[in-house]
Amino acid sequence: MNTDNYNKVTSIIFKELEVVVGNANISSDKEQLEKYGQDHTEDFIFLADVIVKPQTVEQISAIAKLCNDNKIPLTTRGAGTGLSGGALPVKGGVLLSMEKFNKILNIDERNLQATVEPGVINYIFQEEVKKLGLFYPPDPASWGSCSLGGNIAHSSGGPKAVKYGTTRDYVLNLEVVLANGEIIWTGANTLKYSTGYNLTHLMIGSEGTLGIVTKIVFKLIPLPKHDLLMLIPFKSAEQACEAVGAVFREGIIPSAMEFMERDAIDWSMKYAGEVNFEIKPEWQALLLVEVDGNNLDVLMSDCEIISTVMQNHGCDEILFADSAEQKNALWKIRRKVGESVKSNSVYKEEDTVVPRAELPKLLRGVKEIGKKYGFKSVCYGHAGDGNLHVNIIKGNLPDSVWQNDLPKGITEIFELCKALGGTISGEHGVGLVQKPYLPIVFPPHQLDLMRNIKKVFDANCILNPEKIF
Repeated sequence: MNTDNYNKVTSIIFKELEVVVGNANISSDKEQLEKYGQDHTEDFIFLADVIVKPQTVEQISAIAKLCNDNKIPLTTRGAGTGLSGGALPVKGGVLLSMEKFNKILNIDERNLQATVEPGVINYIFQEEVKKLGLFYPPDPASWGSCSLGGNIAHSSGGPKAVKYGTTRDYVLNLEVVLANGEIIWTGANTLKYSTGYNLTHLMIGSEGTLGIVTKIVFKLIPLPKHDLLMLIPFKSAEQACEAVGAVFREGIIPSAMEFMERDAIDWSMKYAGEVNFEIKPEWQALLLVEVDGNNLDVLMSDCEIISTVMQNHGCDEILFADSAEQKNALWKIRRKVGESVKSNSVYKEEDTVVPRAELPKLLRGVKEIGKKYGFKSVCYGHAGDGNLHVNIIKGNLPDSVWQNDLPKGITEIFELCKALGGTISGEHGVGLVQKPYLPIVFPPHQLDLMRNIKKVFDANCILNPEKIF
């Protein structure tokens, strides 16, 4: 898509934006531009011309209209925890921060719904609904800092997705500001919707390229009364992956089933600190398996079946977390893996996903491709839904290899995903960094369909330019 003819934010436009949001909510300070010009994607940084922090939907409408009329790029940013570069202002222009849209507007206990603003942090929302005996399952690893608007942008998942689904499965309705400033609701606050095209689902996962989400209506479910957590070690990472599909074939659906290979475990424990847990030298992978529900006897029976399956696949001694403290310690190891990798080396994270039974082939293929191109990978992820995060470590690789040969290796990894019936991103989105690889999974005519949808919503291509396409 042609994104070459954008305009800069002039002093006149700056003053108009200042009138809209107020002097305290606009900045072109270089330090601020640098802070808001990066997220958790590798070491990228792009500077906008100006940062605005609106507080009302009317302000966002005015900002969008101003940018659209003057063909100024407009990039929406949530909490900045993204891993695909989706919130980076690649073309400069206006960086629209949603941090002040941080209110839980209503929790409707009668209908098991909640209306929230997109700047609300995932963990805060979860804790608030839990106080009422309700549950919002999507829980990305960055749940303590990521925003619900960012989760909408990528249809984020997390450990609970294996049983409960992703963000997409809990969104009923969205208030959205379009590129021209118009404000719409995409659907209805109902559990069923068969009234024309489903614009709600179209917006979810669109990475801010079709509109700016300003309110979200979520479906909630009752909070399970009990959960049990098992740590299952293996001497072979492939054996651990083989065991995953076998659990589901026995009729058990865990509420989480996470995979970590040895380097991921070691790095995370060192990074997390204050985690007193012994990892035996012979362990090469761990599965973290959780079951939840309302009947403790049923959950214990499920754990017995899971234990039998795991033992049949060669696991070592299974450990049960017998306190809330132990559960939190184990989950801390898993949730800190991504941050620990970033603290160790320059890296690239690929968000591969395949049908769960193909996970062993994917893991084996990733390691073989790494040997071919000379890179090391640290793998972990949501084994229960076939979502393997492949962290490629630069380490001592020469820059020439990193820049010239690595893309060939990544291409082969994605081609393997496609061949196994999977795709190139399960929950991190396409954004900036996966954009070159999209033709691996979509033929030209399908990409053209997506581009044409983009043009309908955003004729001047001002919304989050250079992303996806």
